[in-house]
Amino acid sequence: MGKIKKKGASGQAKNFITRIYPREPRSKRKASKSSTHLTTFYYTRDIAYLQHEPLLDKFRSQKALAKKITRSLGRGEVGDAARMEKQGQGQKLGLDHIVKERYPTFVDALRDLDDALSLLSLFANLPATSIVPPNTIALCQRLCLEWQQYLIRTHSLRKSFLSVKGIYYQAEVQGQDVLWLVPYKFVQRVTGDVDFRIMGTFVDFYTTLLGFVNYRLYTAIGLVYPPKFDAKSDEQGGELSTLTLEGRGIDELQQIANGENTLPNSPSEAAPPSSEKLQTIQQQIASIYEFADPSTIQSGDQSTSDQAPPSPPTDTIDTFPTPFPSGDTLPQPAISSTTTASLFAPFTIYLSRETPRQPLEFLLRAFGCTRIGWDFLLGPGAYTSNEHDPAITHQIVDRPPPSAATNAEQRSAQATMQDAGTVVPANHRLPGRIYVQPQWVWDCANGVKLLRPDLYAPGATLPPHLSPWVKPRKRVYDPTVPLAEQEREGEADEVEAMEDGEGMEEEEDEEAEEGGEPAEAVAGGFDKDIDMSIASSVSESDSDVNISSLHSAASGTSSFAGFEHNETQLPNPNTQLQRDLEAEAAGLPFTTSQPSPLKSILKKPPTGPTEHERTKRAEVEELERRLMMMGRKKRKLVEKMMHGNAVKEVEAERLRAKRRRVEAQQ
Repeated sequence: MGKIKKKGASGQAKNFITRIYPREPRSKRKASKSSTHLTTFYYTRDIAYLQHEPLLDKFRSQKALAKKITRSLGRGEVGDAARMEKQGQGQKLGLDHIVKERYPTFVDALRDLDDALSLLSLFANLPATSIVPPNTIALCQRLCLEWQQYLIRTHSLRKSFLSVKGIYYQAEVQGQDVLWLVPYKFVQRVTGDVDFRIMGTFVDFYTTLLGFVNYRLYTAIGLVYPPKFDAKSDEQGGELSTLTLEGRGIDELQQIANGENTLPNSPSEAAPPSSEKLQTIQQQIASIYEFADPSTIQSGDQSTSDQAPPSPPTDTIDTFPTPFPSGDTLPQPAISSTTTASLFAPFTIYLSRETPRQPLEFLLRAFGCTRIGWDFLLGPGAYTSNEHDPAITHQIVDRPPPSAATNAEQRSAQATMQDAGTVVPANHRLPGRIYVQPQWVWDCANGVKLLRPDLYAPGATLPPHLSPWVKPRKRVYDPTVPLAEQEREGEADEVEAMEDGEGMEEEEDEEAEEGGEPAEAVAGGFDKDIDMSIASSVSESDSDVNISSLHSAASGTSSFAGFEHNETQLPNPNTQLQRDLEAEAAGLPFTTSQPSPLKSILKKPPTGPTEHERTKRAEVEELERRLMMMGRKKRKLVEKMMHGNAVKEVEAERLRAKRRRVEAQQ
């Protein structure tokens, strides 16, 4: 007798269970034990794997502890409940093993760092509430500062963009591009429609992930992790100055930044070799020349002297230009860290009180500036807090330029301000210093070159702040390229002709409103007269032709009564046209006294198409021939692509026309 099988112990019903990862079975009828159609199925092996998860034991212990606390409170044992609650607060959930399982390699962790940095930067700017504890906010702030210190130390920051949502940053870490968003430092309000418990779960995981990443990055360059944290500086708003890096070569770099060159291996301060060592070196050189062939030595010296000196190494990156205008754009190599490390290095920059200090400091330090000053009220860590320091070369301001009256007041105030501790009035300008707006720093960093500071002077109309991640494409308007390089051939002439036509129509409308007869009405009447004369001449040619009238038309005499012939009077063009038509119908020669308007129009050589029009027409004909040879499916696809390109070209022409009007007004 066979073994009796229990229902649901084998087959499709055994392979699936209603828990964690959802799956779709082959047969829902066999896998389901009931007639419910809303059942979700999961693999049994997934559930068996999750049963060994260490977090489940933590969750079970926390649940049991919560039941004990509730039971103690029900019995009135408040002391035991408080003791157990304090005991439960000491238990922490370890997520290290989850990070290792999810990211087998360090590169995988770097690729998934975008969301982690964005969420931690958001929580770092939130106010402390009962939902968001202050220790979580402090942890997020410290991890973000550690990440920024690493980018400053390695000069890995590449681009930044000011948007409505916040400030976007992009860094290149070990060949991986990391892009994250940092909100502006405004007063945030925690609303009740956001479930911070779910977001807090992600924060716990991302703080563990970023801690692992920072540890690996710091140790890879010889730094001690975690860096020293100054709590007093953090209370005063020190930001980046709250962390002190320790490790290999940090002291020497700090001395170089301060202008001191005390490296032990410096060529200028290297100790001269001793006399015994020099004598040993000379003996070795003499022994080499003793056993060598003199001719070889002479030829070798001559060959080395004839060779050109080697070119000094440069840090420039090779570029790969496109060989053909219609070819694909080749990917270019990334920017080297040496270029970004020396962009703002020679400058001493002072940040005014109205400018955002934290993003400007981070951006300037990441691109090589080591001497950054600001007012002492903004926090510690400044290179100088004296705005009158003569070493300052650039000052970033976000105020309108001072007026003439303000300039006079400044000159009088400057004579009285001799003490360094005197408060500097707003809009004060010192001679010999460059004043720029904050956008100058972002645009220089994105272009990796110093732009003209006069374009970013206080009160000037700033250039458009464009996203550095939008690459120029064909048929798309590019505001950074001059207008003449983007226009197609003849586009400016067409626009000018259209504007002239609109101007003539406006003038005609004004004349019509004033009571004058518009030019269109006169031209229309002339055309009607011509049509009537042509029709009458055709009807006369079909019937019997009056020979005498034709002879009189050929001889030039008028056949209408009541009009005297006057040589000085200009003939009527309608009458002359009718005479020419009658003479042509009778086979007689035309009159040579006045040329026929119709004959002059017909004999006028038409203006031929331009070279651009002929090329465009040939391209259209070639495209039509290719479309005829395609199948229906491919032809529809090509037509959709052509429609999309046409829409892009129309939008680009509209933007170019708008720019053309703006430039004309300027």
